[in-house]
Amino acid sequence: MTADTVDRAEGSADGASERRREQRGWYFYDFACSVYSTSVLTVFLGPYLTSVAKAAADADGFVRPLGIPIRAGSVFAYTVSVSIVVAVVVMPLVGAAADRSGRKKPLLALAAYLGAGATAGMFFLDGDRYLLGALLLIVANASLAVSMVLYNAYLPQIAGPEERDAVSSRGWAFGYTSGALVLVLNLVLYTGHDSFGVSESMAVRICLASAGVWWGAFTLVPLRRLRDRRVVRDGTGAVGTGWRQLIATLRDMRRHPLTLSFLLAYLLYNDGIQTVISQASVYGSEELGLDQTTLITAVLLVQILAVAGALGMGRMARSYGAKRTILGSLAVWTLILGAGYFLPSGAPVAFYALAAAIGLVLGGSQALSRSLFSHLVPSGKEAEYFSAYEMSDRGLSWLGPLVFGLAFQLTGSYRDAIISLVVFFALGFVLLARVPVRRAIAAAGNPVPERI
Repeated sequence: MTADTVDRAEGSADGASERRREQRGWYFYDFACSVYSTSVLTVFLGPYLTSVAKAAADADGFVRPLGIPIRAGSVFAYTVSVSIVVAVVVMPLVGAAADRSGRKKPLLALAAYLGAGATAGMFFLDGDRYLLGALLLIVANASLAVSMVLYNAYLPQIAGPEERDAVSSRGWAFGYTSGALVLVLNLVLYTGHDSFGVSESMAVRICLASAGVWWGAFTLVPLRRLRDRRVVRDGTGAVGTGWRQLIATLRDMRRHPLTLSFLLAYLLYNDGIQTVISQASVYGSEELGLDQTTLITAVLLVQILAVAGALGMGRMARSYGAKRTILGSLAVWTLILGAGYFLPSGAPVAFYALAAAIGLVLGGSQALSRSLFSHLVPSGKEAEYFSAYEMSDRGLSWLGPLVFGLAFQLTGSYRDAIISLVVFFALGFVLLARVPVRRAIAAAGNPVPERI
């Protein structure tokens, strides 16, 4: 063996070791921010912000920010909608800035700590300070969306084509692990607040703030381990060209119609997934008559099993390919909706079984979609394309709830509303099945994995 051969082998080994180190750091951003989605958005903030808004409401149940009459019970939903609009405005600016400068990490740090700081600030949400709560929610939710653009854009740079399914799945698994862990700790405090000498309101505020502290603390790990790749770009600063860059990205996607076809399929079936998750508690409480403890425990069950589901579906993708595995998960989602339609009222065990099925396909569906899309992104345009991906994930997530709400309004039945969501999975399945992913990857200029 020559000296040059030895040097190349050592360089290759060093490169692989550095890549694994970055991957381990990358996993920890999911570990850091997922507690916000679980404890804050899914469990505690909606009911608590609603109670704060009701404390500020007039005799007719309205609050009047800027003189606009709004039902107190609608404050949380409207605030989430505003945060999505803010995120949609900011994401293309940040994506363009990241790709033009090659410096994703400072922007990731800024977005993460804005979100973590706003979440920690929810400790001061008490009395009738619903406007403070709304502002903090807008900042936190928009910051999370922006940070996920940058986080996802690292995936093609830290993982080769053959390992992205596994790496993406491990990231989701890390996230669900932290979500479950912190939710257990929060539930211990919440259910036993009297024994800890704190009021129920104080317990909720501690739970909200702890999610922000957790988010900020564990973000230090990816910031230490991830590294930026410098790129040379023509043009002016990205802040001045962000929206022009978004238009250019969409035009560029017209040159990659198969990538655009995948995004459309993802938009549909992911909207179905997000609507099932967001409306499951409403369905459980209003249609099935289940209590809050049962619903929270079901969320915890979803979090725990989503870890196994993400890892298990990642292994399945090695044997069957990501596309086939995602298609199989969409078939399971359809069966879940059918089972939910026939679920008997007042049967927590059956509801737990449904939650278990959701957990087993939830993480894998999202993880493999992310890794599959990473193969369809032209090199050097990761943040721009993942900005469009994140916008399809978050910016258009009103379609499913709209269909759900209209179905309930027209029929008066939550069972009819839940079964109406089948259309998202059915159309998503058909559109994804029609995407020739090998040809799409080659058309994007990327190496085609042996199994995809």
